[in-house]
Amino acid sequence: MKQPLIVLSAGGTGGHLFPAESLASALKPHGVRIILMTDGRVGNISGSFPADEIVQVTSASPSGGSVIKKGLAAVKLLLGTLRAMPTLRRLKPDAVVGFGGYPTVPPLLAASLLGIPTVVHEQNGVMGRANRLLAGRASLIATGFPEAKNIPAKAKAEMIYTGNPVRPAVLEASTIPFKPLGANDKLHLLVFGGSQGARVMSDIVPLALRLLPDNLRQRLHVTQQARAEDYERVKQVYDEIGVEAEIAPFFKDLPKRMADAQFIVARSGASTVAELAVLGRPSLLVPLPGAIDQDQAANAKYLEDVGAARVILQNDFTPARLCAELTECFEKPERLSQAATAAASVGIKDAGDRLAAEILRHLSDKD
Repeated sequence: MKQPLIVLSAGGTGGHLFPAESLASALKPHGVRIILMTDGRVGNISGSFPADEIVQVTSASPSGGSVIKKGLAAVKLLLGTLRAMPTLRRLKPDAVVGFGGYPTVPPLLAASLLGIPTVVHEQNGVMGRANRLLAGRASLIATGFPEAKNIPAKAKAEMIYTGNPVRPAVLEASTIPFKPLGANDKLHLLVFGGSQGARVMSDIVPLALRLLPDNLRQRLHVTQQARAEDYERVKQVYDEIGVEAEIAPFFKDLPKRMADAQFIVARSGASTVAELAVLGRPSLLVPLPGAIDQDQAANAKYLEDVGAARVILQNDFTPARLCAELTECFEKPERLSQAATAAASVGIKDAGDRLAAEILRHLSDKD
């Protein structure tokens, strides 16, 4: 019997790669061979990806920029599709599964043209442009949230809600219980902006901690992701105000650090929101502004609606506002415990297994 082969395609950022990694880990025990197709940004994020082979694809984003830039991006996507076709003919996969981002367009479009079943997984509460482009050709559409907006009318595929698969390291860290904040305990604060970092965190968080009374600053332990170019200025502020802090551009053990935290300040990418829920941790979320689809705002609202997170738009994310939020954490520590419980109530630990089961079922139905 032929060993099943599934190609997973994801843009080279954590938000797309992490759920793909989770699905790969869920499919492996079923004897499925995994090929990852992604772009050149994958870098050190792919270190733990359980793929038998990693293939880089040519892609570009036709969103934004001048007409010429959009045209060049469209040409790159077309070239990527043409180059993906011989690769898929060689691999002969049983299905190609895309996790969003324009690097998924060439592999999934090529698969569709070759008659290979395609599956689209939408992590966000609003379907992204790349997935909308592919949805009409998909054999199956899975969603990370109970309701996903902007799914095009041309999408006739079966739709299922699986939740957002989280990587194995998150599942392992989810066994760590939340530690309530005691009257004299240190508050473990974690700050990050996604796999690519976020400058606004370096701009705002240190200044907010400077505004805190000294007795509260002494009760802080901060772990903060800061871009390499922001490292020195962030460290300088923390050294000046005497805050105990660990600062780095990237934390390989971020899931463990999230589990050890009692309060998290972060962007609200789909993977971050899913991981906060699976880990059951309270958060303050600052959605990425300027996005056409406002997907991060929709993601953040999901946790806000159940009482698991506070949401602050970036224009309102000031040192004074963050200082007030942190002061409330110290004054009303029970709020942190309540938010942690609320987050855990919507966490889906087996989303990867659910998605794997649906894909395998879909393939067996096609036989």
